[in-house]
Amino acid sequence: MGRAKEAAKDGRGRRWRRLGTWECATAAAGLLTSLLLLFPGLVPNGGPRLGSLLETFLPWLGLAVLPLVPVALVRRSAVAVGAALLPVAAWTVAYGGTFFADENAAYDLTVLQHNVSDENRDVAGTARALVRERADLVALQEVTDDTREAYRTALADEYPHHAVVGTVGLWSRHPLVDARPVDVKPQGIPDGWNRGLRATARTPHGEVAVYVAHLPSVRVSATGFTTERRDESAGLLAAAIRAEEVERLVLLGDLNSTTRDRGLDPVHSQLNAPKDPFAFSWPASRPLARIDQVLVRSGQVTQVSTLERTGSDHLPVRARIAF
Repeated sequence: MGRAKEAAKDGRGRRWRRLGTWECATAAAGLLTSLLLLFPGLVPNGGPRLGSLLETFLPWLGLAVLPLVPVALVRRSAVAVGAALLPVAAWTVAYGGTFFADENAAYDLTVLQHNVSDENRDVAGTARALVRERADLVALQEVTDDTREAYRTALADEYPHHAVVGTVGLWSRHPLVDARPVDVKPQGIPDGWNRGLRATARTPHGEVAVYVAHLPSVRVSATGFTTERRDESAGLLAAAIRAEEVERLVLLGDLNSTTRDRGLDPVHSQLNAPKDPFAFSWPASRPLARIDQVLVRSGQVTQVSTLERTGSDHLPVRARIAF
């Protein structure tokens, strides 16, 4: 009997090995992934802006568990399996609450945010898709000289009030007053680059300052994540918002960033973002991130979602706002 017990014990030992190189690597990878999901600020943002790059695609980091679990199971290490499952727990803590949001929460305004693309070949179809949503406010970016009149005509019946500055525009069911440009142009960009506007919408719920912005694009290159111009532009936008006297404020725009990106902290720190980090809007063919944003002061975004694809490389974003 003693030898039988020893044999059984040895069998269990062979099935679940003590930690070796593979086990340690799996455990370390699981722990690191969990820490980054919960504390992305641990990654510095100097130089190549790796912190901003991580924060832009942060929800996808949970996919790191896919190679970790099979390795842990093959190696038959209970410790490694547990460590591989840590990212699942961390992802659930970070994003699990999103799936319990109340989609029927009360709201005061519905808004649409859409970068319509300056290469859009279906302006009429894009405008029809936006009109169907019957939103109170519609903000567009990349409105060109060639398409401005087409959008104005297509939206006029539903949205009799509008303002356009450069390549950004705002259409409204409610009267718009005090429309003016907002300077968000970073240094080094030639004159004529106008991507910011502000207007006061006189809604049934009171006056609302509406900002429409399109911040500079970012690129991933051999030198890192190029966000310098976008971050400078965000600082200019943040200064304008800080000086805004109308208490209720809505920002609609292609900010070329997610709400987790610390490069936009000057803007995000003043406004409330949707609790839902999903509703990815870009690229339209296979959305990976929501860089089209709806942010609010003195209110909350109670629901955010994307619409079906138009002729743009972005998906339209629809949001409900409660003041």
